[in-house]
Amino acid sequence: MNLVYADEHGNLFDHPDWTGLGRSGDMIVELMEDELIPLPEGATIVGLPHTRPIGIHNASGEMRPLPGNVQAVGALLPQGYTRLCIPGYMKTDKMQKLPLFGYSAVVWKDDRFYVTAQKCDDPERWNPLNCDIKELNVGVERLLAKYPENRLYKHLSNCALGYECLTASNTFLQRWEGAVPVSFSCNAGCYGCISEQPDDSGFLAPQTRMNFKPTVQEVVDVMMEHLITPESIISFGQGCEGEPSTQAKIIVESMLEVRKRTSMGYININTNAGLTDHIRAIVDAGLNLMRVSTISALDDHYNAYYKPRGYSLANVEKSLRYASDKGVYTSINYLIFPGVTDREEEIEAMLGFVKRTGLKLIQMRNLNIDPESYLELIPKPQGEIYGMKQMLEIFADELPDVVIGSYTHVPPAPLKQPL
Repeated sequence: MNLVYADEHGNLFDHPDWTGLGRSGDMIVELMEDELIPLPEGATIVGLPHTRPIGIHNASGEMRPLPGNVQAVGALLPQGYTRLCIPGYMKTDKMQKLPLFGYSAVVWKDDRFYVTAQKCDDPERWNPLNCDIKELNVGVERLLAKYPENRLYKHLSNCALGYECLTASNTFLQRWEGAVPVSFSCNAGCYGCISEQPDDSGFLAPQTRMNFKPTVQEVVDVMMEHLITPESIISFGQGCEGEPSTQAKIIVESMLEVRKRTSMGYININTNAGLTDHIRAIVDAGLNLMRVSTISALDDHYNAYYKPRGYSLANVEKSLRYASDKGVYTSINYLIFPGVTDREEEIEAMLGFVKRTGLKLIQMRNLNIDPESYLELIPKPQGEIYGMKQMLEIFADELPDVVIGSYTHVPPAPLKQPL
C-alpha cells in the first residue's frame, strides 16, 4: 500500500518506500486490506493544501511525515460510497483550513489507486459522468424559454451549469430526483454550511444561497414539469437554500395545487425538521418522502454543529415520528466522520433514535469539513471507537428492517395516497 502524495506543482506520485496511512478522528491509523476498494468511477483525487502526508518509512519502520516539498492527497468519493478513513496527514500551517470536502484516504497498490471506502448504494444515478452536458444545455434552454419569468429556473440553471449540481441538472433533464429550492433563511447555523458562512469563519462557502422568495406559481411550474413519471421525485431543500420548512406556507399551497393536477411521482423534503408544527402541515398536505439532516443523536454534539435556533433534537425526533406515523417514507441524511460517527456512545444513541422514529432509510453521507476544526468543535469521545466498517456492520445487524444507503429512494411500495 504505497503512500500517495503530490508535489508542489500538483503532480501525483506514489512512493514505493513508504506505506500509506489514514486517520480516524485525530489518530493516525494503519489501513486494513478489507477496508480498501479500487478507486470508484467518478471519484476525484485532490491535494490537501498546507499539509504533509504521514506514512511508514518501510526501511526503518518509523511513522513520520514524508520529507520534501510535498502535500497529502485524498479522494472525493461519488454518491453511493461511505468513507472509512480520512487521509493520514499533518498540517504545515495550523491556521489554514482545508476546503469543505469529504476527504478519504487513498493508496497505490497492484498498479492502481485504492481508497478506504465501502459501497452502500448503487452509484449509477449520481455518477457525474451520466450527466450529458449537451443534453443538459438543451434542457436549460428549453425550460428558460418556456418560463422566462420564473426566477427558480434562472437560479437552478446556475446551479446546474455553474456548480454542476446533479439534482439541479436532473430538474432540466426531467429525470430522477429534481430540485425546487424555496428558502433564503435558516433556523440553524451549521458550522459546515455550504451556502452561507459568517465572514470570520475561515471557510469559503462553495455555493451561493438563493436570495429571493419564490411565488407559489413559480414552485408549481417546476414541480409540474418534473412530476411526469411514476418514479419522479421533486425535492424541497437544496444546498443552495436555507431550511425549506421556514417557507411552509409556500410549500403547502404548492403541494395542494400540484396534487389537484397530478398524482404522479413523489414529493420529498430535505430538512432539519426542527420546526415541528411546520413539518406537520407539510406532511398533512400530502408529503411522500422526508429526509432529515443530522450529524448525531447526542444533544451536545448536535447542538455544537447545527447551532439550532429555537428548536432542539427532541423537535427533530417528534417531526420524524409524526411523519412516519402518517405513512411518509422517512430517512436521515447522516453526516458521518471516521473516528466520530463510530464512537460507542454515538452508535448506541443513533440506534435508539432510529428505532424510536420508525426510520426506513439511513443515508450515509461523508461530512464535508476541515477535520481539525470539526474535532475542536465537538465533544471528546467517551467510550471505544469501533471503526467505520464495524459501525456499518452493527447497524446492519441491529436494524435489519432499515435500508443503509446513500441517497433518496422511491419507496419499495406506495405508502400513502397523495391528496
